[in-house]
Formats: sequence, C-alpha cells, structure tokens
Amino acid sequence: MNRPIRTLIVDDEPLARRGLELRLAEQADVEIVGQCGDGLSAMKAVSEHSPDLMFLDVQMPGLDGFGTLRAIPAPQMPLVVFVTAYDHYAIRAFESSAVDYLLKPVEDSRLHQALYRVREQLGQREAQGHCARLLKLLGDLSGKPQMGLEEALHGAGERRLGGKDRLAIRDGNRTLRIELSSVRWIDAAGDYMCIHTDEETFVLRATMRELENRLEPREFPRVHRSTLVNAARVVAMRPHLNGEQFLTLDCGHEIKLSRSYRDRIVVLK
Repeated sequence: MNRPIRTLIVDDEPLARRGLELRLAEQADVEIVGQCGDGLSAMKAVSEHSPDLMFLDVQMPGLDGFGTLRAIPAPQMPLVVFVTAYDHYAIRAFESSAVDYLLKPVEDSRLHQALYRVREQLGQREAQGHCARLLKLLGDLSGKPQMGLEEALHGAGERRLGGKDRLAIRDGNRTLRIELSSVRWIDAAGDYMCIHTDEETFVLRATMRELENRLEPREFPRVHRSTLVNAARVVAMRPHLNGEQFLTLDCGHEIKLSRSYRDRIVVLK
C-alpha cells in the first residue's frame, strides 16, 4: 500500500507505549494515529481514527485485550499484533487470531518481522476498499449515506423485518441491527452496556434501564442488578449460596441469578 500504515498503540503501561512509539518512528511507512491505556479508550480510538494496525496489550485492567477485540465491530477491525508477557503456552492459544505477537521486552528483529507480515496482509486488504466505495455510491443514489451492505443489496425487504426481531444500536455514525435470537446476555460495565452475541460483543453507552425499556421483559429478564439474560438461551439452573442460583446458557456460560430477581425467570418454572 502506498499510504502510511495508520497505527494505534494500546497498552496500560506508559513506558511500554513510549518504547514502541520510538521504535515505530523509525519506520517511514508507519503513522501513529493514537495511543490508549485501556480497552474502552481503544474502542473509541478505533471508531474515530480507523487505524490499519493495532498493537494490543493482552493484560490490561478492566476490559482486557481479548475483551477489547470482541467489542470492536468486525467492519472496523484493524490488523492486530499482540504485545504480551504471556508464556509460550498462552501464546499458542491466540497466535492464529492475530497477524503476529510480540513478547515483552520487544526485540527489534521481532518487531520488523511483525511489520513485514502486516505489510503483506494490508496489501491483500486493498481490494476491500472497492466495496466501501460501492456502498457510498449506493447510499448517495438512495439518499441514505449510511447504507450498509445488507440493506444496499436487499433494499425494502430488509426494512420489512419487524422491530421485535432486532435490537438497533448506534455505533459511531452507523446503526447496527442485532438479531435478538443471537444475544446470549447483556451486562453493565460502568457507563457502558456489553451485548454478548454468538459472534461478538457489542459495547454501547447506555444504562440498564434504557435497555430494559427496549426489550420484552419475559424474553430478556433482569437476573442481577447488572445483568439481563436471553431466557430462551437458559438451559439449566443450579443452586448457589444464600438462595442465589447460577443460570447455565446453551453456550455453557454461567450467570448468577440473584435472590431478588428469581421471579423474573418464568421460562423455567
């Protein structure tokens, strides 16, 4: 690719970010567009700067590296190079999910090797730009500049889907429509809500009450002060301490059911 590689550095250690910044400054085709110290900031930076490449620390307080990746919408996902202090057993678990990984302290030879792989993959990605330009043209012609690919191809047929089947959320300048049947559970993370689906986790700025008001309470009951669950995905309950229970979802994940919310799960009674 002829333009610079727009790069985002994400690490909770300022010294680690600075060290990587200095080394990347030696690369003529690398442009650092931002630095972040936590996962939520990284999500915002990806949406704002649209980087080609993200150097991502695995272990960070709050939303860690893996959680950050799950929360980034697929169309916005940059190439990722993990920067980690994990041992070689952990590295093998996620090696195939990234362009490369770098062990701390980062060696120059490994950084150069990672950048070589990045350049190769970015060259293969150039063709995807044609799809974006096509969508813009279709959006301009229809008067809907934010038209997505599915809507552009299917037109009015997509708009006929009932609102009860999907949950519309804002993602930057876009509106995403999430199939409710794909949602496993929803939980709160500070001022944000995390919507966990079969494919990925979406993070939006909202309150628990706002989402409760938009969802059918029998289908998405509140089971904890910070958690909603898709009742259709609950397959079992098991007792816990002090009258609390754990709900087991069809994906194997367990969620605590607080005593004060036990009457919300009518589907299992």
